[in-house]
Amino acid sequence: MKGTPLPQSLQPNVALEPQGPSSRRPVSAGRTFFISCFGTALEFYDFTIYGLAAALVFPQLFFPDLDPLTGTLVAFASFGAGFLARPLGGIVLGHFGDRFGRRKILILTLILMGGSTFLIGCLPSADSIGAAAPMLLIALRLVQGFSAGGEWGGAALVGIEAAPEGRRGLWGSFTSMGIGLGVLMGSGVFSLTDAIAGGEMASFAWRVPFWIGGLLVVAGLIARLTLPQDERPSGGETPRIPLLAVMKSHPKQILMSIGVSYGYNTFTYIATVFLMSYVLQRGFTGSESLQFQLWGAVASVISAPLAAILSDRIGRKPVMVGGSVMLIIYFVAFFPAIETHTGWIALLMFTLGGALNTVPQGPLPAFLSEQFPAASRYSAISASYQIGSALGGGTAATVATALLIATHGDPIGVVIYTVTALAVMGLCSWGLRDNAKLTMAEIETA
Repeated sequence: MKGTPLPQSLQPNVALEPQGPSSRRPVSAGRTFFISCFGTALEFYDFTIYGLAAALVFPQLFFPDLDPLTGTLVAFASFGAGFLARPLGGIVLGHFGDRFGRRKILILTLILMGGSTFLIGCLPSADSIGAAAPMLLIALRLVQGFSAGGEWGGAALVGIEAAPEGRRGLWGSFTSMGIGLGVLMGSGVFSLTDAIAGGEMASFAWRVPFWIGGLLVVAGLIARLTLPQDERPSGGETPRIPLLAVMKSHPKQILMSIGVSYGYNTFTYIATVFLMSYVLQRGFTGSESLQFQLWGAVASVISAPLAAILSDRIGRKPVMVGGSVMLIIYFVAFFPAIETHTGWIALLMFTLGGALNTVPQGPLPAFLSEQFPAASRYSAISASYQIGSALGGGTAATVATALLIATHGDPIGVVIYTVTALAVMGLCSWGLRDNAKLTMAEIETA
């Protein structure tokens, strides 16, 4: 006997229209958090330890014939190589995520990232095998980048498409929290390894964080395997090439989303990679710089959901644009603060930077996802975010280091470069629609 249907307000906390490639069973907030946050945390743990290694040990291990600053520049270029593969990963994996379901792609991204991370930890140095060492390093970095290209969009949609109305910002920020948690885990493991090794990371200890990262992926796979099975729908709901379809129907949103991602990722990777190297050149030790990174990551994990909740209440635009302005003010003040050569001031600036960085990061997944229809959403946000990430994050540390060399150590060029990128993020955020108050069904017809 059939019962009377529940009113819509009493339905389970899932999206009320078909989401992405198929409809899904209800997923609780706690389970969604674990799938979206923890899986992404493992991905960005791997990215973080690579960035730290590129700043601290890779120049002498893989580029020993170069002077320290030039070696750092080349090591950052190897870090940026992974970003070249991210747009390709976003386009390819986003396409199959829209066509055949999120679950399979999110499992694949973890396997690729974990395997390549573990193998980086096994690489011999340039002293052992010569030029083959940096070539293998860059090849594995490209695999990391390809997998990360499909990770962010899929993990974000797990939360956003399952969220109750009025909570998409918060549930989407599970991915943002995962990024901060990944940075925290990576910084923490690197700091602990550095302490145990007595600051001698370059000898052998640098390998340990990479091996741990490869093994931790098993936990992420367990989480991802609990996702409901989603299959390709019948009836032609999904375009044959979702990205082309959304580029024709939403060209402005694609371009503006690229601009938002460009500005955000430029600042993020300057803050998390370049500034680590910069404070070393200003007299701080490697252990101190790792501690700065650690506390910045703690602040970012706390700040991301708070900013996302605020965006659910007052809208995405005020938080995104306001975050851009705050980051501009912060970055202008950062270098004079570091010039005091005072440990607690440097610690305060890195902690504040971690908190402010996630003001736009918290609502960013929901803000971009709400610009596009469900049938092409994975492709649209993955491609636009990862193209912006490659243009910004992929070049940020390298460009900043080159500017520092060109200005003979004066950070003014880095400041102008970063402030310009943040201005792009703010302007493009202002140019997008604020759909925070619309239902997902209303977004489909907006």
